[in-house]
Amino acid sequence: MPGKWVVQTILQKHKYKLLLTYSLFGIEMLGLLLRPYFLGEAVNGLIKGSYNGLILLAAAHLLWVVTGTIRHMYDSRTYSDIYTSLVVRLMSRNKNKELSQLSAHSTLSREFIDFLEFDLNYVIEAAYNIIGSLILLCFYDSQVVLLCMLMLIPVTITSYIYGKRMRRLNKFRNDELEQQINVLATKNSIRINEHYNILRKWQIRISDQEAWNFGVMELLVMVIITVSLVIASSTSGKTLQAGDLIGIYTYILKFVSGLDTVPYMIQRMAALKDILSRVETQSDDEEKEPAFSSVA
Repeated sequence: MPGKWVVQTILQKHKYKLLLTYSLFGIEMLGLLLRPYFLGEAVNGLIKGSYNGLILLAAAHLLWVVTGTIRHMYDSRTYSDIYTSLVVRLMSRNKNKELSQLSAHSTLSREFIDFLEFDLNYVIEAAYNIIGSLILLCFYDSQVVLLCMLMLIPVTITSYIYGKRMRRLNKFRNDELEQQINVLATKNSIRINEHYNILRKWQIRISDQEAWNFGVMELLVMVIITVSLVIASSTSGKTLQAGDLIGIYTYILKFVSGLDTVPYMIQRMAALKDILSRVETQSDDEEKEPAFSSVA
């Protein structure tokens, strides 16, 4: 498995810290997901003169605020500790490698920690928005749920193609990045200019691929929002109350928000896969023994 050494290192030494921070984030996302439902119930209740829904809405918001505050304070301590231990271990295992590769791998290690701290949270949030919204939309209108599920088919196909292209582009960019310090050490202006132009070329191609995928995804999003609102409005006069329409509209937006995260998530996963393969390959070349024989 590419990057197995890195993944095992992180999970073995910091598994309880990671479990706690992701659990806190899960609770935070649950409060955020339920808030539109309680908002709709609060509106329906206030129309009837009841404050029960408003109390539940306040409780859900308080859960989100308290959990989010605690998690943010804990995260900065957790991930700075993980990065420090990882990069020190990586540098010591590869001390005989060229300075250019060591510098590049230090930077790539920072990207890996950023993935754990930020990008994986985006993945969890997208899962909450997509799956959670579909579940809660079932309580409002099953036709809207069916439409959203059908739209997952073209999204999946588009994302698969996008992921393959991004893995290839990230590999070429990181190949050049590993040579950066060696190139700078030559002090040859022509070679340095060539190096940065190559990096620029790959970054432009990555950005162009992101732009094309963004355009396709947003067209699909437009279809989902338009047709879903038409379906919801056609039934609102029969069974739906004002609060129910608020809930439907909000969960459609959350579902769309989850889909919007998919391209970014794929791009970051493609970059991470290449990072892990590079760190693992360099570590295996230096020594074959497993990292952290005694788990702290």
